[in-house]
Amino acid sequence: MNEELTSYLTAILPEQEDWITRLESEAKTDRVPIMDRAGMNFVAQLVRLTCPKQILEVGTAIGYSALRMQAASSNSYIITIEKDEQRYLQAVKNIKSLNKQQQINVIQGDALDKLPELASQGKRFDMIFIDAAKGQYERFFELANPMLNPNGVIISDNVLFRGYVANPVDVPKRYQKMVEKIRNYNEMLMNHPDFKTTILPIGDGVAVSYKMKEEEVLFREG
Repeated sequence: MNEELTSYLTAILPEQEDWITRLESEAKTDRVPIMDRAGMNFVAQLVRLTCPKQILEVGTAIGYSALRMQAASSNSYIITIEKDEQRYLQAVKNIKSLNKQQQINVIQGDALDKLPELASQGKRFDMIFIDAAKGQYERFFELANPMLNPNGVIISDNVLFRGYVANPVDVPKRYQKMVEKIRNYNEMLMNHPDFKTTILPIGDGVAVSYKMKEEEVLFREG
């Protein structure tokens, strides 16, 4: 979204709790990218509406989004994966400071390794949130999808990446390959036979992919 719309939507959000403001300040100070307020509010609303019992997050950062999702649905249990050791330690500290360690399990490691491990353990999820290395989104999706229950939702953040994805002209060289991969990822989502996807211009772009039940897939194919 343009800055004017983002500023408006952020300005009309209700006053937030102190712990949220504290985490946002921590992320800004440490230059850790987290979801913007409008985008996070949207994801929290999806969590409230769907009440997922089990959530998988790829990309913990400092624990901000996991804590926001858990706050939106107190009965949700979250497994979240973070590759960077410093961010992992920050996330664990923040989660413990809010006494949410029983509801949120942070796993340190590369999601490309940890996702197959979770699958081998028979883990199942009602919602999956992908917000990690943008160039690996398609691989994260492929590894996580088998663990998603029918009627489940995969949420992908940053799928419009600063507007470059929608208008790939004059993309800085350092972003060109990543933008191409995100464009391919979006096309895959929109054409996936098992999902119905909507991409919303909230924040940096959020894709919401609904996994159809078997009968819905058969109806669609018929």
